Amino acid sequence: MVQTQVISPSSAATSNEEWGSAATYFEGETAGLADLLSGTATIDPGLEIHPPHRHAEEEFLMVLEGTGEWTVGDRTFAASEGDMLYAAAWDLHGIRNTGEVPLRFVFWKAHPKGLPVPPNPMPGQD
Repeated sequence: MVQTQVISPSSAATSNEEWGSAATYFEGETAGLADLLSGTATIDPGLEIHPPHRHAEEEFLMVLEGTGEWTVGDRTFAASEGDMLYAAAWDLHGIRNTGEVPLRFVFWKAHPKGLPVPPNPMPGQD
């Protein structure tokens, strides 16, 4: 289990992808979370990491640089620097870079300890 610490960008696991790049700062268990995935992603202009999606974990995304488009449920609207999205378990969500420069965001995706994983209300649509 992780202890209190500062995780620097130089120790993050990085990857280059077709859509841009990612840096995973932490993946695993904490004192209160059964699993946590946190890091940053940079989406190149005109691209998205994946289409809007659903998953069992709760998630926060915060735009650090650039502009784009949020998808939340059946709505799509502008994403700007400083915006933060919260997605509850199984709620449809996504982000796309619609700007002319890279869109960089930070993410935290987690499920708490002591709670069952919520069942997918729409099996086959995750």
